[in-house]
Amino acid sequence: MLDDFLLKKLSEMENAGLLRTLNTIQSNPAVRIEVNGRKFINFSSNNYLDLAGNKEINKAVADAIEKYGFAGTSSRLVCGNLSIHEELEAGLAVFKNKQASLVLPSGYQTNVGIISALMANEKNSCIIMDKLNHASLWDGVKLSGSRIFVYEHCDMNSLEKTLKRAHKYEIKLTITESVFSMDGDFAPLKDFTELCRKYGAVSMVDEAHSTGVFGKEGKGLAEVFGVSNKIDITVGTLSKAFAAQGGFVCGSLKLINFLINKSRAFIYTTAISPAVCAAALKSLEILKGSAAERAFLLKTAEYLKKKLNKLGFNTSNTQSQIIPVITGSVENTERISLYLREKGIYIPAIKPPTVPKEQSRIRISLTAGHTTRDIEKLTDSISEIV
Repeated sequence: MLDDFLLKKLSEMENAGLLRTLNTIQSNPAVRIEVNGRKFINFSSNNYLDLAGNKEINKAVADAIEKYGFAGTSSRLVCGNLSIHEELEAGLAVFKNKQASLVLPSGYQTNVGIISALMANEKNSCIIMDKLNHASLWDGVKLSGSRIFVYEHCDMNSLEKTLKRAHKYEIKLTITESVFSMDGDFAPLKDFTELCRKYGAVSMVDEAHSTGVFGKEGKGLAEVFGVSNKIDITVGTLSKAFAAQGGFVCGSLKLINFLINKSRAFIYTTAISPAVCAAALKSLEILKGSAAERAFLLKTAEYLKKKLNKLGFNTSNTQSQIIPVITGSVENTERISLYLREKGIYIPAIKPPTVPKEQSRIRISLTAGHTTRDIEKLTDSISEIV
């Protein structure tokens, strides 16, 4: 019975062109990558500062394993809370200009754990969401059971109207990403934080794709816009520019203490490995001094965007290292992705439900490890599709 049900669902996905399969990566997933036995230039990684495989990070990991072992062994509330967890959290709090931070095993788990803990069973509360927020944020909202309001993507007039509609709620948790993962555009954080303060809303900003990439020390878009101290809850990930694994939340000491006591995603999970903490700590040290890599990455992104636009491709409103090439239908997107693969370029198709219908795309993710020659090969190959 179960197999029949699953076969039907899988067949429906396959017929719609939406069935996903796993490709086997047989190398460090950096710029040069081996997939299913073939070598490619990889334009799909979130390894933004090209730190995956960094020798200093590898050594820090080896040293941590020697001292602590590899395993998390327990929930942190039992016997899994190691000094290296607290060292990482202290470093992240200072980095993000907050009182305290908390590290969880993944960015997804972090977002789900924050929202579901803060807003669960709070009758006089609501959540206000950007229409294109990440799935992890939406899943946290659904788990909370809270009343939901949605505003148009990055539209501050729409946000203000929504805040006015939600005036009767005592707690209004208002959430945005800073750099949006599928479009690469910026949230107008200055206006966002001002509106939250004007209407007494709690602000939550997910800086997963901006941390390490933007700002003098890589602190993210909040640093660029000068609003770090105006954001109540800052979220980030250790799996992108940090080239490690896990997620983190930064805020007041009261917020972190609350999450330690109420977030099921924190309470009922094994602590992240001390080796991961060591990798993140070394990455934090490196990325703060990676201004040249950031400048090169963003200059490369601007150059590529202009070349793609000149070729007639729709790159949405990207302002970052994430460059979507909107290709429309699932079939067209798969065709382009496969064509590029034949040319030795790896960019998997992004399709529904990750993006809206008829908004399928190839999402180019640039890193500081891409060379001018890599970019030229990509543009030469993609120009043949026009």
